[in-house]
Amino acid sequence: MIKKGFSYIGIGFLNFLSLLPLSVLYFIFTIGYYLVYYIFQYRKKVVRENLTKSFPEKTPAEIIKIEKQFFRYFNDLIVEVIKMNSISRAELKRRVKFTNLHLVEAYFNRGESVLACTGHYGNWELCMLALGAELSKPAYVIYKPLHNEHFDDWFYKMRTRFGNYFIPMKQTLRALAATRNEATMFCFAGDQTPGRSDSSYWINFMNQNTPVLLGLEKIAIQTNRPIFYFKAKVVKRGYYEVDCIPLCLDPKATEGHQITDMQFAMLEKFLNEEPAFWLWSHKRWKHKQMDAGE
Repeated sequence: MIKKGFSYIGIGFLNFLSLLPLSVLYFIFTIGYYLVYYIFQYRKKVVRENLTKSFPEKTPAEIIKIEKQFFRYFNDLIVEVIKMNSISRAELKRRVKFTNLHLVEAYFNRGESVLACTGHYGNWELCMLALGAELSKPAYVIYKPLHNEHFDDWFYKMRTRFGNYFIPMKQTLRALAATRNEATMFCFAGDQTPGRSDSSYWINFMNQNTPVLLGLEKIAIQTNRPIFYFKAKVVKRGYYEVDCIPLCLDPKATEGHQITDMQFAMLEKFLNEEPAFWLWSHKRWKHKQMDAGE
């Protein structure tokens, strides 16, 4: 009961913050950056270790520069996610622009479904919200629910304001079966850490041995739905351009784990180009290959 009460207080406070102009929120959370980075040092050790191992060629000074850029952007990310709760459709479309979305719509016009993938890069939350406002057919986003059901419900309502559907990871196959006769897009963010029991495939990603999920690949080969990668580019503070990139248009023609390899090769390319906008605070490499008994 106490937990529920604190949850509602927190949600009420977030709803209030969401009504403030973005410029005010950015100012408030700029102060928060100094608290998070210098005082509380939130996951600073995790970020430093992830960056150092991912970019062994960079000097300590270069690593710290990226680290600070990440934490500044991380504060902007929090601001923009909070604002999602009240942002208008018009403002959302003004802040998030899509290129090459017509490639997906061409499949929809023929009554065909597609698959999409992305990473936790840029403001994936805001861009997914904007995608729901742009597509002519429904987008089903596969996600992992939060442990706190009250905050999970708040996030769910916010994420689905403009037409998206969010499907818990464990219900993916059920949702695919229920929509098999409709033209849809199923979206996957495959760069999260798999559970130990799911870590059946390992790749070299950002100079580290990395366990990866194979859900997208398995569904793509089974259904032969074309796959598009959505790359978010930070144009300036609060503004994004999302490029719809064909990743694999004939999944059944692939061999081995070619689809997964292509997906992570593309993400790695983006991280090497502009590294500060990925979620470096995530404990992405907490599992070692020996943990999976391999």
